[in-house]
Amino acid sequence: MVYAIVRAGGHQEKVSVGDTITVNRMKAKVGESVELDAVLHVDGETVTTDVDALSKIAISAEVLNELRGPKIIIQKYKNKTGYKKRQGHRQDLTRLKITNIK
Repeated sequence: MVYAIVRAGGHQEKVSVGDTITVNRMKAKVGESVELDAVLHVDGETVTTDVDALSKIAISAEVLNELRGPKIIIQKYKNKTGYKKRQGHRQDLTRLKITNIK
C-alpha cells in the first residue's frame, strides 16, 4: 500500500492515489494540477522521512472545485455592561483529487 502524508493549506493529510481531500483555498483554478509537499512517504515496507529523499517525491493533485465551509458563529458577551457581539464566518475551501504519487 502506497500513501503519503502531505502538507496542504496549513494542515497535514494522509493521501493515496484516488483520494479526495478538502484543504484551505488555493490559488489554482478548477481543472489545474498542483504539486503538494510530502512530509512522510510509505511504500509497502519502506517508510521515508528524510528531507532530501522527500524532495524527490512528487505528489500531484487535480483541483475539482472551490467551495465554502460550514458557517461558524462567534459570539462575545460581557456581563452587566450591555456588550454583546455576534459574527459569522465561512472558510473558503478547495477540493483536490490525488492523481499521482511518484
